[in-house]
Amino acid sequence: MSEVSSARRDGIGVGVAVGVSGVAFGSAAVTAGLDVAQACVLSLFAFTGASQFALAGVVGGGGNLVAGTLGALLLGARNTFYGLRLADLLAVRGPRRWFAAHGVIDETTAVATAQRTPEGSRAGFYATFAGVYVFWNLTTLAGAAFTRQMADPSLLGLDAVGPATFLALLWPRFREPGTRQIAVLGAGIALLSTPFLPPGVPVLLSAVAVLAGFLRSGTRGPGRDLAEKESV
Repeated sequence: MSEVSSARRDGIGVGVAVGVSGVAFGSAAVTAGLDVAQACVLSLFAFTGASQFALAGVVGGGGNLVAGTLGALLLGARNTFYGLRLADLLAVRGPRRWFAAHGVIDETTAVATAQRTPEGSRAGFYATFAGVYVFWNLTTLAGAAFTRQMADPSLLGLDAVGPATFLALLWPRFREPGTRQIAVLGAGIALLSTPFLPPGVPVLLSAVAVLAGFLRSGTRGPGRDLAEKESV
């Protein structure tokens, strides 16, 4: 099997596996107070799972849409850095850049950068983009429509589906000690400030942890990192 065919196969497989979690988002969005159409529009045009769950979580917790949107934008900002890496691999020009930019997410980046040739990277990127986008939007509609029919979604525990899936999406990023420290600091800031601030604001305030992480990594310097690696 050629690398292009293998990349497409992997991309579609990832798309199906990840896209199924759209059911959880659709359910979480409706439980948070959004209607089916609003949930579907978010998946169609935002198309970044963690950010969508964050927005639904803030709105569901009593926060306003502005706070939820700002939190979602903070999480989605990482896609900008993915785009810098993918720009050379995809080598798209003109209006196609806007289309490709919409598909820059964790999964498409992972599959594209895992390939050995530019052709394989492009095939993997677009196959993953198509797979995730189609299944994510279909399952968002299914989850939202099903939850909408429930008189009280919390009776089936559907109100817990969103936070649980959000944690599952973030869990792979906790493998590195630095990321875990930032997560713990951010969670601590949010928990301590929750009794004193309006809903949604603690989530935004927790972004201070990311700034602290950047400052810490900047003060380490390359010499210290090299010394630590050599001592292992």
